[in-house]
Amino acid sequence: MKKSVCLLLLAFAAGSALAVDDCESRAAEKKLAGAAKTSFLKKCQADAKATPEFAACDQKAGEKKLAGAARSSFMKKCVHDAQGAAAK
Repeated sequence: MKKSVCLLLLAFAAGSALAVDDCESRAAEKKLAGAAKTSFLKKCQADAKATPEFAACDQKAGEKKLAGAARSSFMKKCVHDAQGAAAK
């Protein structure tokens, strides 16, 4: 039970790190600061986790039992590839 809880927390943390990196860079591009930046980041991160690409990649990472840096790397590439394929 503890192992599955830990894996769930790691999965959430890896996904959160991916969303934070992308949202932070977008906020920097828009030159946001203060409350505007906080509001933008909150919405951006929620939206990032709601995408079907993120959900599919999260499931694949779970099936592969990835954790930590390996999961973060996999998620970043997977979501990027999925969004690129969806755009075509």
